[in-house]
Amino acid sequence: MINAFLKAKHWQLFGLIFGIPMVLQFVMVGIIISNLATQSNLDPDLMFNYMKFFPLFIILFMVIFFAWFWAVAIGLQKKVPENLSMKVKKFKVFFFIPLVYLSVFLISFAVFEDFSFSSNIESYAEFFFGCFFLISFLHLFVIFCMYYIMFFVAKTIKTVELQRQVKFGDFAGEFFLILYYPIGIWIIQPKINKMMEE
Repeated sequence: MINAFLKAKHWQLFGLIFGIPMVLQFVMVGIIISNLATQSNLDPDLMFNYMKFFPLFIILFMVIFFAWFWAVAIGLQKKVPENLSMKVKKFKVFFFIPLVYLSVFLISFAVFEDFSFSSNIESYAEFFFGCFFLISFLHLFVIFCMYYIMFFVAKTIKTVELQRQVKFGDFAGEFFLILYYPIGIWIIQPKINKMMEE
């Protein structure tokens, strides 16, 4: 599986990560609009029923995107010079934290969407206030983890390319290309393909 991602062409990855989820979202939005247009009176519940499918699209995008991160960071380790050590264990810890958090967050979103608070909203105020601060802290930590993952992937690519210890200045370009992935994949993946051929 790792080699499949490393040897995949840039257009294949772009299609997997952005093409398929975008097409599915356009189809879903088209269904919602056509159903709303055919109804004489507007039913907001209809739109919320379809909204339950959007977390599935996010999960699909997330799984493919993270699989590519894993393939590059772990799969290219065999091409890193033996005298250089990279913090692979730290990468693995930071890799799984966003996956677990986003999975729990999306499942909670789906569960709480059906839960009605309209009967006594004041009694839930403290609960929501506490959840807000907890989620804010966790969101910031997950963002930090995501930046570290991209940092490690960019560093791995440049280390393999240059076959020496690298500083951030050496791989800053790769980092920003990964950060802006829809554009960066067209530049980074051909480099990875070339590394795999050598």
